[in-house]
Amino acid sequence: MSNKKHPEYQYLDLMQELLESGDRQEDALTGDVTYSLFGKQIRFDLSEGLPLLTTKKVYWKGVLHELYWFLSGQTNVKYLVDNNVHIWDDYPLRIYNDKREKESWPELTKEEFVDKIATDADFASKHGELPFIYGQMWRNWPRRDGSGVDQLQWVVDEVKNDPHCHNAIVTSWNPEYLYGMAKPGEACRFPICHNMYQVNIKNGKLCLQLYQRSADIFLGVPFNIASYSLLTMILAKITGYEPGEYIHTFGDVHIYENHKDQAREQMSREPFMFPKVTISDEVTSLDNFRPEHVILGDYQSHAPIKAQMAVVGGFNEKIHKKGEED
Repeated sequence: MSNKKHPEYQYLDLMQELLESGDRQEDALTGDVTYSLFGKQIRFDLSEGLPLLTTKKVYWKGVLHELYWFLSGQTNVKYLVDNNVHIWDDYPLRIYNDKREKESWPELTKEEFVDKIATDADFASKHGELPFIYGQMWRNWPRRDGSGVDQLQWVVDEVKNDPHCHNAIVTSWNPEYLYGMAKPGEACRFPICHNMYQVNIKNGKLCLQLYQRSADIFLGVPFNIASYSLLTMILAKITGYEPGEYIHTFGDVHIYENHKDQAREQMSREPFMFPKVTISDEVTSLDNFRPEHVILGDYQSHAPIKAQMAVVGGFNEKIHKKGEED
């Protein structure tokens, strides 16, 4: 990287811009306040390492296991809970609580709910499901005839067969199950935020661009940058290319009001060199990839900075209730 500006400053500068000029917004369901910009982009050359942010420690185990959860097409949070990754716990609990009184289910704290997911297979099977989550959309998009489309395998095959293709796109945005567009009782109770990505071969390297319609800059985006950069590297390995650029394009990118102080603390820190990632030669397909095939090396970071996660977005009964009517 010589004397040029560390690529992590793209993220830090965007956070600074949000603090200085973000437009004030209020979540229609929870009232959480954010400051927002629209239509931003950051880019990372993956030959310089994995952009796992260094100005605060990013939860690598969570990145790795969540990405495997997506890649393997899973829809139940039990895999994540069993691997002590709890970033998705709030959403099945929200679904449980939405139906609890009508179904006469017992009231459970978050800790009790997660414990039952971990220890009770029948409970996990019933209440740990997140239908139409990313993994299902990537690997088993629901067709009208009841079968599924493996979008990601199609992308792998398309890139192998036609390196000049412009159509290697995976989308998770299915209007049939979103907001007021859904049929009664079928609307998702969680948001699809990082909703589309495209793979492209440029200068003999595999590049990937993500479009993220809604992005929490402080808590979510560092995770998303690392996850989709790693996805780029895995797809490059499977298709026989070197990884090229990871491009992160934002729709609405925002900072929560209660994250401002933490953001200022992070921006006061100087980045370290990005770590390196090694992916085993055993990885030859989507289906034989496992988390243990990835080794992270030389990750040096500043200390973590804690902040409260806002469980926002997704179906709002006040606005989207026509999707739930008889």
